Amino acid sequence: MSQQHLGILKKCKQGNRKAQMKLYDLYADAMYIITCRYISNREDAKDVMQEAFLKAFTRLSQYQGEVAFGAWLKRIMINQCIDTLKKRSLVYEEMNDQTMTIVADEVSWEVDINVTKQEIIQAIESLPVKYKYVVQLYLIEGYDHQEISEILEIPVRTSRTQLMRGKTKLKNLLNDHFKHKIS
Repeated sequence: MSQQHLGILKKCKQGNRKAQMKLYDLYADAMYIITCRYISNREDAKDVMQEAFLKAFTRLSQYQGEVAFGAWLKRIMINQCIDTLKKRSLVYEEMNDQTMTIVADEVSWEVDINVTKQEIIQAIESLPVKYKYVVQLYLIEGYDHQEISEILEIPVRTSRTQLMRGKTKLKNLLNDHFKHKIS
């Protein structure tokens, strides 16, 4: 973070509204893109982003610089999205010991076809909800299973299982999509 950004952040912690607007302007576009990954309605995504920014401003004293400010803010955005989705009765399938499968993290993400990033994102959007957010958090946001477990409030083993199953469904969707493109 540049010295200018550190100065803005310091003023924000002191409650300076102009500094808060500058900080908002610096991060709003990137944070909006993140919220749109989770909240499909664009107006709702803006509302969620606004709520997350408010939450971030009230928690600025907790930010100690242990991670980049953008990463700290991104985590708040994603958590706000997940909270919003949960309020809309988003239910994750809890795995019990009888349905537990061993998941190998080494399972390949490779698909036998050439696909664009946009096609992958569209395919992720069409995954069942219980897989969609785990795949999105893992593949697009770069979180590990422990972080996903905390964000979604699910056991780590559920994250691993849902990722494995979501990965399989994603591969099948992409392969089916490609077959339809060339037929």
